[in-house]
Amino acid sequence: MIVRIMGEGQLDVADGHFAELNSLDDELLAEMEGGDEDGFRRTLGALLEAVRRLGEPLPDDALEPSELILPAPDASLDEVREMLSDDGLIPG
Repeated sequence: MIVRIMGEGQLDVADGHFAELNSLDDELLAEMEGGDEDGFRRTLGALLEAVRRLGEPLPDDALEPSELILPAPDASLDEVREMLSDDGLIPG
């Protein structure tokens, strides 16, 4: 799946890694619902780092459509709330 991190670029992440990413997404959603700003920052960073670690970066000139778009590392709680679906950032 092609994943875009806003402001950074695209990565190709194998479907087999989405259980780990969904776990972090669930944690992020719970922290957002609870208003835990520190937890939100920590988990958003961990989610983005996992995508970077597990994904293969696409060349800057690649024109692949992104199947999933994640917020930038400095995104606010409100910005991330606007990006959420019923399943969080990462569809179940």
